[in-house]
Amino acid sequence: QAQLVESGGGLVQAGGSLRLSCAASGSIFRDSAMGWFRQAPGKQRELVARITRDGGTTYGDSVKGRFTISRDNAKNTVYLQMNRLKPEDTAVYFCNARNPILLDYWGQGTQVTVSS
Repeated sequence: QAQLVESGGGLVQAGGSLRLSCAASGSIFRDSAMGWFRQAPGKQRELVARITRDGGTTYGDSVKGRFTISRDNAKNTVYLQMNRLKPEDTAVYFCNARNPILLDYWGQGTQVTVSS
């Protein structure tokens, strides 16, 4: 049974925008910091953005000022608004939940492709 379900990936031209969504089960979402990671072919998975239960945010250097993470606690959903996309943002994006004992949950991933 999937506990993190991503949506919103797709193909977009450079300079465009996409919004990713990740719906989580309530028991996971309530207790977890939520984040987005990405992995491009031949590269390691990297942190894109993370948001704590209290709303504190952290961003990877390459996306600061372009991406915004947010969470809707009523909907158990975390979002990633991606603006001014670049071809180097092309990757599979994974939703992550990390609970207080540092147990990680992962979504299945959603492809984001930015054409030049």
